[in-house]
This record gives sequence, structure tokens and C-alpha cells, in this order.
Amino acid sequence: MSGRFGVDGQVAIVTGASSGIGRAIAERFADEGARVVICSREQGNVDLVAEDIREAGGEALAVECDVTDREAVEALVEACVEEFEEIDCLVNNAGASFMAGFDDISENGWQTIVDINLHGTYHCTQAAGEHLKRDDGTVINLSSIAGQHGSPYMSHYGAAKAGIVNLTTTLSAEWAGDGVRVNCIAPGFVATPGVESQMGVSADEIDRESVERRIGLPDEIADIAQFLASPASSYVVGETITAGGVPRVEETPEL
Repeated sequence: MSGRFGVDGQVAIVTGASSGIGRAIAERFADEGARVVICSREQGNVDLVAEDIREAGGEALAVECDVTDREAVEALVEACVEEFEEIDCLVNNAGASFMAGFDDISENGWQTIVDINLHGTYHCTQAAGEHLKRDDGTVINLSSIAGQHGSPYMSHYGAAKAGIVNLTTTLSAEWAGDGVRVNCIAPGFVATPGVESQMGVSADEIDRESVERRIGLPDEIADIAQFLASPASSYVVGETITAGGVPRVEETPEL
């Protein structure tokens, strides 16, 4: 796709790209002519994605990176610049979660989820900042509907994702003068391998004929990411786009 909705020629870093939403975004960008740097905590997992992208005619560099490790993140940025000379787009997709009641979440469990989701976004964005500013770049953060409305048994995850929404708004104002647009996507349930293992719903089982849908596809999130990275979203700054299907509206209040 060329023109206003195109990302052809861009260099994009996509974190957490070994599967699910991150992989879909990386593959979409590569299909559309972007050069992508993809990372995950396991080199072997992200190598497979890079191989698939290259076999399809795209350009991809796979890097092992734990986004909670600042030195690893800085090495990721350096590898991107060394390979492709610039960074036009950063997609902060790396995340993790587990379900537990608030009373049962240990300090280590809480810190782990906040570190990966929120602190990891901080590390990657700050490390890539100077290059994004040089190239009038875009930052696309991944939050969640759990970060907007809360979600039972996901207090640690929801709190971290809420922080990402606020960071998006704040940073978009700070970096606007540097020519960087910062936006965010808040997906609802998406049929990723992680969701399938928890809920037993696979992407193959989802009916796309009906608007009244309760679970999304990774490609539908990639559509939004491509829009936010493209010139078509030039007037969209500091926004969080919710992609959660038909909202759950209470017909009668519980008294």
C-alpha cells in the first residue's frame, strides 16, 4: 500500500514480536515495504519470524532483547541503526500478564508485570528517542482495555497499562516539538496464542461476518498500527485508539 496509508521505506522496531500482535504488526509492516527490527526474549523464537518475513520478500533483523534490561534495549537500538541507519517507528508491544486476585499477587509478581509492560516501554522509548526525533518518527504504544476500565484479577496488568495510556498523552505533548507523534492502541481480547491458551478460542474460529464481535484478530490491530505509523494519521497525536468490539453496555443497573 502506497500513499497516505503506506509505511514503505520506514524502519520500524517492534518489541515482543515472536507471536501474536507483535508478529502481526511486524509482518504487516514488512509486507508494506518497511524494514523491521524485531525482538523477543528468546532469539530462536524471533529468528523464525524474521526468516518468514525474508522468505516473503521483506527485510527483517532479529535481536534477542529483554525490554526490562536497559543495556539490552540500548543494544537493540544500536543494532537497528547499524543495520538500517535510522529509526522511523517504535512499536512498544512487549508485554506479559497472569491472572490473580490482588491479595494473592506477590511483590515479585507485581513488579515483574509492571517492569515488562510499563518500565519496558519507558526503556525502549527513551533509548530510541534521539533517533526518532531526528527522523520525525512515530511511537505506537500498546495498552489494553484493562488499562482503561480495569479488569478483575488483572490489577497489576491494568495498572501498568493505565500508566502507558497516561505516558502516551504526556509524552505526545513533550515530543510534539521534536516532530514525533506518540499514540497508543488499547486492544480488547485478541485471538493470540496466549489468549487461546487461557480462553480456548483460536483465530480460526472467529466469525468476521458480524459486527457484534467479542474477540479480535492480530491483523486487525496491525491495521491500526499501520495507520498510526503512516502519514494518514498526521493529525492524530496523543490518542489511545480502543479496539475492543461492541462495548458491553449494562441494560439494567444492578441494585
